[in-house]
Amino acid sequence: MQMIADRVGVDGPHGTLVPQTSLTVASGELALVAGDPGAGVTAFGLALAGRLRPSTGTVTIAESDSDSDSGAGAGAEAEADEPNGSTRTTRLTAPAELRRRSAVVDSPGVSEPDEALPVRVVVGEELALAGAPASKADVASWLAEHDAAAFAGSRFEHLDAGLRIRLLTALAASRPGVELVVLDRPDRHTSDVDAWLDVARAHAERGLAVVVLTATAPDSALPATPARLGRLSQPDPMRCLREDHS
Repeated sequence: MQMIADRVGVDGPHGTLVPQTSLTVASGELALVAGDPGAGVTAFGLALAGRLRPSTGTVTIAESDSDSDSGAGAGAEAEADEPNGSTRTTRLTAPAELRRRSAVVDSPGVSEPDEALPVRVVVGEELALAGAPASKADVASWLAEHDAAAFAGSRFEHLDAGLRIRLLTALAASRPGVELVVLDRPDRHTSDVDAWLDVARAHAERGLAVVVLTATAPDSALPATPARLGRLSQPDPMRCLREDHS
């Protein structure tokens, strides 16, 4: 699977939120995207995931017939081409299909949890959203499996930033059909880049396409040159897929 954002721009009520930006990321890759603090970075992430209609440009999911999870979902707008006469590529553009195959993690005002809720409640709601069993016993089991049982009764706002990011990303990535995960500005919670970079890389290693939006992390702290809002030519994403998943 490959997500292709081509000249995506978003206009707000008072001007441009996202200047035209292009980005491509595929399964097993991690793309870092830097922008200025504010709503523009979030708007770009929401556009990638089909939660916000771009004012300009397009977001497309492309997959070949060799991809393990092929086929368009119900209602998807799709077109196929066979440039070499042998490999069939399907391109999906319907916002509903983008939403089905993506998850936006911890986006302010969109997918961030209610900070006052206990961790066990947030986890239960996310499991139910993913269609997974979400009883008290199921939640307790999930937290134990993710080394977080001791925090079940804690208010979510009191979690360490690294644990918060790890739990929310794992929950989002567990939703059926999700192939693209967008982490919205994890650097707003911590200046420790490794706290979110290790989580993002781990999910890319197991085959997801991962985009991390940043606004305050300095380039010198990042493992690679980030893509930037407002640019059409971007550095290649980091290839993370482990050999046993290729």
